[in-house]
Amino acid sequence: MIVTVAYLANQFPSSVEPYVTEEILELRRRGVGVIAGSVRKPRMFSAARCVPEIALQPLSAIVLLQAIGLLVRRWGRIWPLIIRIIFRGREGPLQRVKALVHTCLGAVYAVLLERRGVEHIHAHHGYFGSWIAMVAARLLGVGFSVTLHGSDLLLHAVYLDAKLENCDFCLTVSEYNRRYILERYPEVDAEKVVVARLGVDGSERAILPVRRVKKSESFQILAVGRLHAVKDHAFLVRACARLHDLDVPFACTIAGDGPERHNLERLIRECCLQEQVSLLGIVAREQMDSHYDRADVVVLTSRSEGIPLVLMEAMARGRIVLAPAITGIPELVTAGRTGFLYQPGSLDDFVTRLLFVRSLLQARSHPDHHADLLEAGRQLDWVRHAARVQVRHNFNRRKNLESFGDLFLQRIAAQTGSIAHESFVLQQI
Repeated sequence: MIVTVAYLANQFPSSVEPYVTEEILELRRRGVGVIAGSVRKPRMFSAARCVPEIALQPLSAIVLLQAIGLLVRRWGRIWPLIIRIIFRGREGPLQRVKALVHTCLGAVYAVLLERRGVEHIHAHHGYFGSWIAMVAARLLGVGFSVTLHGSDLLLHAVYLDAKLENCDFCLTVSEYNRRYILERYPEVDAEKVVVARLGVDGSERAILPVRRVKKSESFQILAVGRLHAVKDHAFLVRACARLHDLDVPFACTIAGDGPERHNLERLIRECCLQEQVSLLGIVAREQMDSHYDRADVVVLTSRSEGIPLVLMEAMARGRIVLAPAITGIPELVTAGRTGFLYQPGSLDDFVTRLLFVRSLLQARSHPDHHADLLEAGRQLDWVRHAARVQVRHNFNRRKNLESFGDLFLQRIAAQTGSIAHESFVLQQI
């Protein structure tokens, strides 16, 4: 018997969240009927492999009236959430008002799903879309699950206690996140919080050798990610200012766009780095290979993360990576073995690590250097190799999607009984 699942994201499709599309396609490949949904009006991408069947915004007046009627008829299923919104927790007045609005959107979502035979609703990310999905699931009397990544858990965990209490299971992308959930929310059943890692293409693509950087040559730094405050590209610009003050020749390229672009452009001008730091805006995925190949080091300066795809992509291509030792990143980047880590928030340590990597690259270019330094330079090849092995074995997109599909179907089968029980082999990496 085919099971039907509603899969909701805040914004779908999204060029920065390819894993949502990949998970939907994996479930469909296994015969699951997936109704893809987006809370916000979707932006249609020509390269999108699937599009949302349901978009909650803009709202239809008729559907809204039907949703209010559904709330009234099934008030008994929803009143505990209303009590939580109004009387419990430490949320501020604005957050409580938003939660009431999102409860109405949850009823709208339920109306749109009511006659489609949905047996389970899954929300990707723990932001407001997960509250909408949870409300719809309660109104329809079906199961609910959620995937938690980084900021949705660590920075913006609004009403997350209620979401975790009401979900049948919670997927999260790192062991760090799982421990954080169980420590912060001890009332949550540990059995329903499971690690489901993301991944990238682990193919054996030919890579360029480590470039030998001469003293007069520019050190090539690459950052990839949304220009958002949490990504803290301003930290990277300030580090570039330090390199400039030290007379280190370098070129820093930042690929991505977002609300912080204006602030970053102003900071670049203030630091007189217009010649050294470039904001590329959005770069097509097929064009990223050339940027990775030119990079001597790929850096990440985020304040909060799950386990970023950009680090996996760089490591799969044999690039040296430098990232903060936060959250789940050390599960991917082992310091000195598969990449390099710096002390979070420490500009001094970040710059020191950059200069260290540069010195190792330079050591390969000067045979008159001390033997120990030359050997250290050759160790970069081992780091690059170990990084590729790490991604290929533990953060392989195909392998982890299959594991996700096994896990998801097993949990749905236990909840609905709609899928014949199978003895799936689940790999917990």
